Amino acid sequence: MKSPIIAPSILSANMAYLGRDLEMINQSRADWVHVDVMDGVFVPNISLGFPVIKAIREHSEKPLDVHLMIVDPSRMIDEFGVCGARSLTVHVEACIHLHRVIHRIKKFNILAGVAINPHTSLSAIEEILPDVDLVCVMGVNPGFGGQTFIPGTLDKISRLSKMIKAAGSHALIEIDGGVDLSNARSLTEAGADVLVAGNAVFSKSSPVDAISELKSVASI
Repeated sequence: MKSPIIAPSILSANMAYLGRDLEMINQSRADWVHVDVMDGVFVPNISLGFPVIKAIREHSEKPLDVHLMIVDPSRMIDEFGVCGARSLTVHVEACIHLHRVIHRIKKFNILAGVAINPHTSLSAIEEILPDVDLVCVMGVNPGFGGQTFIPGTLDKISRLSKMIKAAGSHALIEIDGGVDLSNARSLTEAGADVLVAGNAVFSKSSPVDAISELKSVASI
């Protein structure tokens, strides 16, 4: 049985009770904690910085999956490389020299990922597939939580899965945005390995149960 990695997005947590929500994740069936870093330029929102990420690292028993939605992430790879993340993902749309950035991330012995926006063709990352550990496919236009999943993402995942195999890569496919119980199984069947869930977890009366149900429904 294939059981996907479930990564609750801390962006949807209650920031006034972040420690409480992290403890909930610690006690749940979640595998990772997804951390979105936004600069208000690459995406129309501003989120977490180094002090908050450091606090999350100190209180989380799960690996941190850090997603940089910032312009020119090459400027800050060294800082993020030592922030305690298990994986660090940059956007293909934000990197002029993506190959260099990916290999710079790898120097910190963490997973190096590339993210791709809904409008961006998979051809934009074809040449980098042998070098990355993770490909994050955006199921919504990035910047805000609680958005509706873009249906065409399913076909994109299927095509990406074939491309990864053809490239001889072992990169994980991560889906970020619009993940919920209605599409979780279809995403796994299409080839997804990691499901990022924000609103589908934190909007529920029992987030622990929501995580467990999401993992069970998505397992194939």
